[in-house]
Amino acid sequence: MSANEAPTNITIPALDGEGDIPAYVARPDADSARAIIVIPEIFGVNAGIRKKCDDWAALGYLAIAPDIFWRFAPGIELDPDVEAEMNEALGYFGQFDPDKGVKDIEAAIRWLRAAGADRIGCVGFCLGGRLAYMAAARTDIDASVGYYGVMIDTMLNESHAISNPLMLHVPTADHFVSAEAQAKMHEALGPHPKVTLHDYQGLDHGFAATSGDRRDEAGAQLADGRTRDFFAKHLA
Repeated sequence: MSANEAPTNITIPALDGEGDIPAYVARPDADSARAIIVIPEIFGVNAGIRKKCDDWAALGYLAIAPDIFWRFAPGIELDPDVEAEMNEALGYFGQFDPDKGVKDIEAAIRWLRAAGADRIGCVGFCLGGRLAYMAAARTDIDASVGYYGVMIDTMLNESHAISNPLMLHVPTADHFVSAEAQAKMHEALGPHPKVTLHDYQGLDHGFAATSGDRRDEAGAQLADGRTRDFFAKHLA
């Protein structure tokens, strides 16, 4: 991608007339009533996130990845394997308002419904995993998946509002989500009839990245297969 080429290819209207959200859209070969919102990590709509959208489109889903940092750092693309870029991303994480972020997921849901989708799921990673949890609790999205979602343990009081299926992938050695936080998630969400939790023993945050140093091939394949099956069932 050239330096002046944006990682996004459309814009969608934000809620409340706030502006336009840049997004990357990948379209399936044939019209589809099923759609997936891919919620980025803290690294922007980078090549890995676009690849995930492309992969969903290849499976027949209309896929969209909104730029969740559009209010203060639109168009960033960062590499978590580069220390300076990781530190830059952590700074953006500190600026991010998750309540506004979940409204952007709602904006994507509305855009997809207007585009003809009647079964919509979301899959998020890291901060996006937290937003997937929040979307399950705060929107009418049909199914949600979170990979190594951060700070979910601080929002467990919202779990009563989850009315559609949610699956969370939890690496047990996640250096951003403590063992105590994971235990709270299991205690609160394990009995929930709409929630499925999968632990990945010894794996760390980012294990399902498309590429790079963080990826664990076996763990990524297992989690991604579970995610595909989950959406095939709940977005049918």
